[in-house]
Amino acid sequence: MPKLFDTRLTTAVRGLWFGACALVLGLALAWVASLAEPNLDKTQALALQRYGERAAQTIAAWRQLIEESRALPDSEKVNKVNTFFNRRILFKSDMEVYHEEDYWATPLEFMGNGAGDCEDFAISKYMTLQMLGIGNEHLRLVYVRYKVGSTTPIAHMVLGYYPQPTEEPLILDNLISSVRPASMRTDLSPVFSFNGDGLWVGGATTSSADPTARLSRWRDVLVRMRQEGL
Repeated sequence: MPKLFDTRLTTAVRGLWFGACALVLGLALAWVASLAEPNLDKTQALALQRYGERAAQTIAAWRQLIEESRALPDSEKVNKVNTFFNRRILFKSDMEVYHEEDYWATPLEFMGNGAGDCEDFAISKYMTLQMLGIGNEHLRLVYVRYKVGSTTPIAHMVLGYYPQPTEEPLILDNLISSVRPASMRTDLSPVFSFNGDGLWVGGATTSSADPTARLSRWRDVLVRMRQEGL
């Protein structure tokens, strides 16, 4: 009798154990899924709270752009996103907006302030296109040297869209209104590029590093975006 009781008790404990494990696993998977899905209601509420009604309206217009563009071909998504940010947001230096030499803003901060520099334009375009289903294999943030005529080259950042991973990229740039092939942007000299998956130096075809390990500002802006609903 005690032996039978022990067996039943062991079976019951095992059942509870496996049930608890299944519950924890289910909760963990739900948590991971929630991280993957942007919470744009939270983003818009934070815009209103931090920056006021104008910022909340900009976020609302951005959300409308996303909804209206989901079914479009990728090439149209790229043009619409580029136009949205280039027309709505002013270019201002980090010192003017954040009183820092080099600050990478989240899309919420960028649209909330209504202004930002080249990194902020590129990051917001990148995140928006990702939300529209364009994967990392088609997108890279590209750090370049921008030079016109005999002027000294300046540091600049653009977004590259690759219709196919091995094809020539199209360049989304806040300096000009239209999206153009890289071959038409002889004023830009690539230094390195990166996205959520890798970091490439110059014209390398294979990633040389984990971008979150090598680029602290990229790592920081990803953390802040997650906190803001993205």
